[in-house]
Amino acid sequence: MKTAIVYYSLNGNCAFVAEEIKANLDCDLIPLHTKDDKKRKGLSKFFWSFGLMISKKPPLKPYTFDPSAYDLIIIGSPVWAAAPASPLKTFLSDTEIKGKKIALFACHAGGLGQAMDKFKTLLPGNDIISEMDINEPSSKDSEGAKQMIAEWVKRLF
Repeated sequence: MKTAIVYYSLNGNCAFVAEEIKANLDCDLIPLHTKDDKKRKGLSKFFWSFGLMISKKPPLKPYTFDPSAYDLIIIGSPVWAAAPASPLKTFLSDTEIKGKKIALFACHAGGLGQAMDKFKTLLPGNDIISEMDINEPSSKDSEGAKQMIAEWVKRLF
């Protein structure tokens, strides 16, 4: 089964998860980046990410992705205000994905809220086969997160 992981990561948590999935599964990795993705710290990072959060669809750097080439598409996003990150919303509005098996993962630093339900509404006409949420996987308990990810990947097939 040909598989792709499409993800957006601001703080590195979703990148950590995507890389771990790839380590457990032969698949293509498609990272998404906003056109303005320079690294920021402190208040500058807070205000920039808040601007992204309220932006409905921030522009993305060019990427190559053809959903018809894949049987399974794994999509990952940070949780921002109990919803998938706005760069993921840009991707999903710009890329028609229909009739696919989809697995979702969300990274958060507190609560998932209704993020998965909102994520699913962005993917009508697809079969959501699995979902995983993970709290700060690259910083809290990275070994535990790696084990959780490996077990989740096994359940995808």
